[in-house]
Amino acid sequence: MTVFRFVTPHRRGKWYPDLKLAQRFANAIGAGFWEKRSGRFYQYPGTRLETANVPDV
Repeated sequence: MTVFRFVTPHRRGKWYPDLKLAQRFANAIGAGFWEKRSGRFYQYPGTRLETANVPDV
């Protein structure tokens, strides 16, 4: 299973099981924001998306 999180130069987000969920909570660490009107996610400069493969439980 692949998990996702956003990382800023100063903070790291939690690991989430899907990208949409990671995007939804990215604002909590200052990694970006979800625009409700267009339904798009905007990532702030200097932020990166990390992925990891973890075994299914």
